[in-house]
Amino acid sequence: MNYRVTHTEKVFQGKVFAVRIEQVEKPSGETMRVDVVEHHGAVVLIPVDDEGRIWFVEQYRHPTGKWLLELPAGTLDPGEEPEVCAVRECREEIGMSPGQLTPLGGTFLAPGYSTEYLQFYLAKDLRRAPLTPDHDEDLNIVRLTWDEATDRITRGELEDAKSLAGLFLARYSHNDLNE
Repeated sequence: MNYRVTHTEKVFQGKVFAVRIEQVEKPSGETMRVDVVEHHGAVVLIPVDDEGRIWFVEQYRHPTGKWLLELPAGTLDPGEEPEVCAVRECREEIGMSPGQLTPLGGTFLAPGYSTEYLQFYLAKDLRRAPLTPDHDEDLNIVRLTWDEATDRITRGELEDAKSLAGLFLARYSHNDLNE
């Protein structure tokens, strides 16, 4: 027997996500309440330039109350192909268009309460092609070597989970980045 949803109620619809409450019957017959954040998913880019530097953005994240260093990323529009979103976000956030986009896999952001699935892309052969950033984004571009990025991680200065996962996927799935 599988887990079975016996009741669903959408309690919030926002710009980026919705929230639903579900009653779920477990295989044992017991029921549980599950609060679910519905999200279209997102892409995360690991942009690496011809000098081997990784492009990050620093941006203020109000829920944390501070500026965070992050890899460029963005939410998929409904029905949007991840590769299209990846190119758009790269252009909006760092002003560069990737000539080469390599999928690295994906991961759920917070599977205990969210449907958000992140798809990671290594972006290389970067060429200047800026788009206007979203109106709610104040971004500072930061370019780091792999060693500098690793130092930021070990000092606790890179606290964004999607960025940590993206760096791990890029570093250990591409031998040419392990210099």
